[in-house]
Amino acid sequence: MNPADLPRTVAHAVRCAVEDGELGAGSAAGRVVVERTRPGGVGDYASPVAFQIAKTARIRPAEVAAVLAHRLGRVPGIERVEVTGPGFVNFFLPPLSAPEVLDVLDARGGVPVPDGPAPAPAPQRPVPDGPAPAPAPQREGVVRAAVLRILRAQGHRPDGAGGDPGPVAPVAARDGDVVARYGAGAAVWAMVAVPARETPVFSGRLLRQDESSEYFRVRYAHARSRALLRNARDLGFGPEPGPVEDAQALLRVLADHPLALEAAAHHRAPERLVRHLVELADALLDFQYRVLPQGDEKPSAAHRARLALAEAAGTVLAGGLALLGTDAPERL
Repeated sequence: MNPADLPRTVAHAVRCAVEDGELGAGSAAGRVVVERTRPGGVGDYASPVAFQIAKTARIRPAEVAAVLAHRLGRVPGIERVEVTGPGFVNFFLPPLSAPEVLDVLDARGGVPVPDGPAPAPAPQRPVPDGPAPAPAPQREGVVRAAVLRILRAQGHRPDGAGGDPGPVAPVAARDGDVVARYGAGAAVWAMVAVPARETPVFSGRLLRQDESSEYFRVRYAHARSRALLRNARDLGFGPEPGPVEDAQALLRVLADHPLALEAAAHHRAPERLVRHLVELADALLDFQYRVLPQGDEKPSAAHRARLALAEAAGTVLAGGLALLGTDAPERL
């Protein structure tokens, strides 16, 4: 089972449990949240759905979780389900295959790229000598625009109010004209990389062309995926989906992409997409060295399959950067 199917599978289990009388008729899950288990947690993915249902069912979350775990443990594609703590439902999934992950990304349309380039944020007012003026409110527009693009990519058609990310902390006046200093793309990245209520951090790291800059790593990973395609074309082969034995880290992050987008949309939180893109970029940059033939190797089905995976990762990175409001260069 692909992780993106877990919320729908859990919701179906809730409905069946209600129909069979295992949960009260008033039990309702609402939006089912499934997220990757945090470091030190149990299983691959976890859901707090039992706590939502317990409120309406008037029974302990642990009892709800036990009912759901029994049902979900029999679903094909789920290795096993465990209940931890006061009622968290934890899922263990079998290793993912590259064709399965690519099929899910294709079926979901990959990552829609907004029409036209994202508008650059308006320049900030320069900071004169003497008392600092009130900071320019440009960040609110940048964050709101990113939220709207993410919602539309998820199939929502929100108006301006529907894309409200809540209170947005402006750029601090001391940072001055961040667009002029760092460029529009880096400025946007810094504005959406932290929760809206937090003040964004601007530093020289945004301009660094090395691994210390997350902004650079994400854009560089996309450029590397395109370079791999060009180099493969020069060697006379192209991408072709197939089994890949040495890419579980990259496959896991790619498989998580629909969940990351859904969470970013639901919480009106583009920083969740930022964190996901950084994780994907790091996985791709580690994987890139295994894509092309080495030495006297001839291109094989394995090389074509790895190239297809690298191409998909690059496409996801490009779409994610566009949703945030910055660019994905072909060369860097």
